[in-house]
Amino acid sequence: MSRNIVETVLGAIVLLVAGIFLAFSMRAGDVGASGGGYIVTADFSGIGGLSVGDEVQISGVKVGTVSGVSLDEETFLARVSMMVNQDLKLPTDTAALISSESLLGGKYLALEPGADEEIIPANGRIQYTQAPQNLEQLLGQFIFSMQQDEKDAE
Repeated sequence: MSRNIVETVLGAIVLLVAGIFLAFSMRAGDVGASGGGYIVTADFSGIGGLSVGDEVQISGVKVGTVSGVSLDEETFLARVSMMVNQDLKLPTDTAALISSESLLGGKYLALEPGADEEIIPANGRIQYTQAPQNLEQLLGQFIFSMQQDEKDAE
């Protein structure tokens, strides 16, 4: 009989510790945090692997997350929706760039605020965008230009 009680108490302790770890990990990962922000969209010619949940940053500081990626059927551009912090006021001449965290991958959306006094309203649009650089294309162009230089030198 005492063995069953010990097992029950031990099981309860394990479940309690698991619950504490779950709560800590959710808080550390900002899972379920609404944040109370507003939506802004931007159109890109290519998004290069950017996906929902990726960070939106200004000067390396997280100010929001990517909330949606879709195709604009009229212009055939990739439309990126982002949820930015409520207290952040973006000027209308803000630029959005898709950047890599490292050579191994991982994308984020970088915002570069301008100096305009007007601000982008909720559900507004960022007009100035830059798609990510394609490393394979850049390498191909470099190799091709090196071959052209060798031919010109002959």
